[in-house]
Amino acid sequence: MTNTAAVTATTATATTATAGHSSHAAPRINFAKAAPKAFKALIGFDAAAREGLDPALVELVQIRASQLNGCAYCLHMHTSDARKAGESEERLHMVAVWKDAGHFFTEQERAALALTEAVTLIGQAGVPDDVYARAAALFPDEELARLLALIFTINTWNRIALSTAKVPGTDERTAR
Repeated sequence: MTNTAAVTATTATATTATAGHSSHAAPRINFAKAAPKAFKALIGFDAAAREGLDPALVELVQIRASQLNGCAYCLHMHTSDARKAGESEERLHMVAVWKDAGHFFTEQERAALALTEAVTLIGQAGVPDDVYARAAALFPDEELARLLALIFTINTWNRIALSTAKVPGTDERTAR
C-alpha cells in the first residue's frame, strides 16, 4: 500500500470508528460518584478478572476492545499503561491489525485478541465456535473464564466512558 493509500485508509477507519461520537457541550454524570456501589463492584470484578492473567495480555485485550468500541479515554489509558509496563511501540501499533501482523503476537495473544473481537462485537455474529475452541485449547478453564471476564469488564468500562463523555488523557483512577 502506498503512503497516500495508507493515510486514506487510516483516515477512513478513524472516521468510521468515531462516527456518532462528538464533543459534548453539557457536562455528564460522574458515574463513580453517582453510583459508588456499582462502581466499586465493577472495580472488584475487574480485579478478579485480571488475577493470574499475563499483564501484557490484559493490556492487549483492553486496547483492542477499546479500539473496536471507539473509546479514546480507555485507549489512551491502556496504551499508556502498556508502555509503562514495558510494551513495545511496535506491538502497540500492530494491535489494530493483529490478524495481518500475527508474528508480533504469541499464539495465546492471537487467540485472546480473536476472542476479544468476537465478544466485543457479539451482536454481529455471536462468538464463533472456532474462535472459542481456539481460546479454550490455549487457556485452562480458569484462565479462559478470567479472560472472558476481562473482556466483559473492558466493554463495560468503554460503555461507561463513552456514555459519560470521559476526556482522553484525564486518567481518574488515582482519584478513586
